[in-house]
Amino acid sequence: MEFPKQKKEETYRSLLPQIEALVEGEADLTANMANVCALLHTTFGFWWTGFYRVVGACLVLGPFQGPVACTRIGRGRGVCGTAWAEGATQVVPDVELFPGHIACSAASRSEIVVPLWRDGEVIAVLDIDSDRLATFDNVDRTWLEQIAALLAR
Repeated sequence: MEFPKQKKEETYRSLLPQIEALVEGEADLTANMANVCALLHTTFGFWWTGFYRVVGACLVLGPFQGPVACTRIGRGRGVCGTAWAEGATQVVPDVELFPGHIACSAASRSEIVVPLWRDGEVIAVLDIDSDRLATFDNVDRTWLEQIAALLAR
């Protein structure tokens, strides 16, 4: 599903209160991740939408929607591990050009990974893949960072 920039912004704007309502009063992060993942995935029709949780020295697969995924990712490895290590959102227009990209699926063409912060530490990352090039931009970055902040509080 292709979203023009203005339509994408409007869609995120309408999703934010829905996400706030979903997570309000629910303390379990995994449950909240699952609902947010499902909402983002079905709304935008992304190829893969999910979370990796920081568990010790690696990221471990959490709730997701889409095809089978990598189970564990090391710190600094691939787009997810880089987002964790740098503590910064990664917007990758073409995953083939990202040094050290981990190809969980050959169908993935572009990706955005957003860290979830709690108490000064990255506790998880939100990973979204598209089967099209250059799907993600600063509109996605801005809104997904707000969604990540809601989840992590």
